[in-house]
Amino acid sequence: MLIRIPDVLSKPDVARLRELIDSGDWIDGNVTSGAQAARAKRNAQLAEDSTQARQAGDFVLNALQRNPLFISAALPHKVYPPLFNRYEGGQNFGNHVDNAIRPVRGSDFRIRTDLSATLFLAEPDTYDGGELVIDDTYGSHSVKLPAGHMIVYPSTSLHRVTPVTRGARVASFFWMQSMVRDDGQRTILYELDSSIQALSASNPDHESVVRLTGIYHNLIRRWADA
Repeated sequence: MLIRIPDVLSKPDVARLRELIDSGDWIDGNVTSGAQAARAKRNAQLAEDSTQARQAGDFVLNALQRNPLFISAALPHKVYPPLFNRYEGGQNFGNHVDNAIRPVRGSDFRIRTDLSATLFLAEPDTYDGGELVIDDTYGSHSVKLPAGHMIVYPSTSLHRVTPVTRGARVASFFWMQSMVRDDGQRTILYELDSSIQALSASNPDHESVVRLTGIYHNLIRRWADA
């Protein structure tokens, strides 16, 4: 399931975040790569132990906590501290699959990567290339979203970033451990929640709203690891 989440950050929020991270120390992106990814990855990354990275990560996490679509789609149990990357001058990231377990260096924190996310921080018309291409059972999906918008997709997916031939592609990326491990079950819950919200908006007093809400929460009880 690929979910596009619009307006995670407003345009003023994107501008503030960019001012913060653009002033930071950018290093070789392979600092966080596994052995397979290191052979395919060519980009720069904001040093994750920098003050700018920590402040920017908190900024993104606070925005996620306020976004009901993100909560509905991901059902997050743990969120990896957001990282930030930049592609320019032909840089790209070839086909790869994200590591199943992601530890935070120097801490006891680690997550199972059920979902991956890219939050775009540059407008599409400011750079050429840089599409995030995600392969799943339904084919390839090319994603290039406005600044402040985000894509969430299963971490099991083969994916890549095409070469950036003009300008710079700047984004935040991170992973989530969901309360519901199985992607098929998460999809059912997301679609059910979306249907409940739509019915509530059009007919809030309909008795089915309460009944469907009960079904939703009973499925959460059955499938979730909290």
